[in-house]
Amino acid sequence: MDIAAYMAEVGQQARSAATVMARSTTQVRNDALLAMAEALDEARHELALANIRDLEKGKENGLESAMIDRLELTPARIDAMIEGLRQVAVLPDPIGEITGMTYRPSGIQVGKMRVPLGVIGIIYESRPNVTVEAASLCLKSGNATVLRGGSEAIHSNQAIAACIRKGLVAVGLPETAVQVIRTTDRAAVGELITMPQYVDVIVPRGGKGLIERISRDARVPMIKHLDGVCHVYIDGQADPGKALRVAVNAKTQRYGTCNTMETLLVARDVAEALMPEVVRAFEAKGVELRACPVSRDLVGSLHAATEEDWSTEYLAPVLAIRVVEGLDAAIEHINRYGSHHTDSIITENYTRARRFITEVDSASVMVNASTRFADGFEYGLGAEIGISTDKIHARGPVGLEGLTSQKYVVFGDGHVRT
Repeated sequence: MDIAAYMAEVGQQARSAATVMARSTTQVRNDALLAMAEALDEARHELALANIRDLEKGKENGLESAMIDRLELTPARIDAMIEGLRQVAVLPDPIGEITGMTYRPSGIQVGKMRVPLGVIGIIYESRPNVTVEAASLCLKSGNATVLRGGSEAIHSNQAIAACIRKGLVAVGLPETAVQVIRTTDRAAVGELITMPQYVDVIVPRGGKGLIERISRDARVPMIKHLDGVCHVYIDGQADPGKALRVAVNAKTQRYGTCNTMETLLVARDVAEALMPEVVRAFEAKGVELRACPVSRDLVGSLHAATEEDWSTEYLAPVLAIRVVEGLDAAIEHINRYGSHHTDSIITENYTRARRFITEVDSASVMVNASTRFADGFEYGLGAEIGISTDKIHARGPVGLEGLTSQKYVVFGDGHVRT
């Protein structure tokens, strides 16, 4: 296959489809999502067979058990994909919304209208259900999309792609509005991220290595995050029970997610009383603790934390713990070592809470809540394409609105400028 020629064709088709998608109605896009759900339901046998091919190949290639688990399309996961399409179909449509309409002294009216981004390229790994999630959000927000899944899921993704195409055709939308790259050649990624004439934005969903490569080589704007080094700071005026409950949940509710706490900061004022309870709670959950010298003085037998630990995303039952002098030191630590993803303060002091949410430079900043809430569904977005730690365009969980832009609209009645 001539990869450059193939990707140019994909890009041209996506650009043409984006024009059709931009003028499509909410009803048509919703009907397409429901038709896709029906197609998936009817194709359960084909999906299972395709997934078996990927699983067998993955085992032959020595994929880790965690990767095999993410790759598997169980009946329950197919049910979840179908339900996800139906849920996106009932979400409010952001496209065409006009806000801020005001009269200017000249008599014209000026406002902003929400519009699709155009063509969105999404690069992801492992989980075939991401194909449905990404396609549904891009479709609902009036965009065309080019999806490049991991090579380990090629057969599953192509089987899902067939259902997506069937749903698009059923309502009269171009089947090229959602294209799943047919080749596993990595050169396809290199082409996709360097086609600004066809692709408006790239969303990478995968490991740090993938995102670093795309950040280095892309000529197309990106919505991304590299790490989820999230913090919980237990303030000197925190409720002890509340603090313990939130901290344990933030770390142990699920280990392998980007919104899981990786560093716990404890104010010196409460450290002596609270640290023994904190250590017992985490050790009971099987979490390895890597602690600063003050923490180790308060509670013996803890592993010593290194400088590297303060900026590490473990994605595992490992937690760094540091005792800090107070709020100023906590904010300084988070802004220095964190990844600007999600950070939380536990305090009963309103003034300190206000300072924390103002001065911590992260996409999500919380008060008395677990970092695990940093999620599109939990934020009421319905679903998300990912979580962005960028500061331009979209920041935090990226839902439908994050896949759109705004343009100015002006209404006059023969007005001329004098």
